[in-house]
Amino acid sequence: MAVKKASKAPSRGAKARKRVQFLHKPSCTTCRKARAYMENLGFGMHFRDLGKERLSAAELEKLIGDRDHTQFLNTRNELYRRKKMKDHPPSRAEAIRMMEKEPNLIRRPVIIAGGRVVLGFDQEGIDRI
Repeated sequence: MAVKKASKAPSRGAKARKRVQFLHKPSCTTCRKARAYMENLGFGMHFRDLGKERLSAAELEKLIGDRDHTQFLNTRNELYRRKKMKDHPPSRAEAIRMMEKEPNLIRRPVIIAGGRVVLGFDQEGIDRI
């Protein structure tokens, strides 16, 4: 009987115990790419469609926490471009109000695991979860 060498890379099931919240828009290409990557790693995911189950202002406040609120803005969104938010970022309160009304303004996906939040398809961020 051959002895199998121990692998240094985590096995596919190694992350299977790790459950994350996956806030997304199903038609979003970046969300689908992140989802496939995480499923391949064996993550357990609880999905929330941001279009159907919008985040409240209180949820956005909690999610953003002490982080820079501008990181949560989707730079590809029409409203972001039209209001020239890159050059004139909104205040935190205004950004939260806009994201609550227009969920497409939220950078996606938002992946939440414990106290960690990963925005977009950030492979290194996902690997650190």
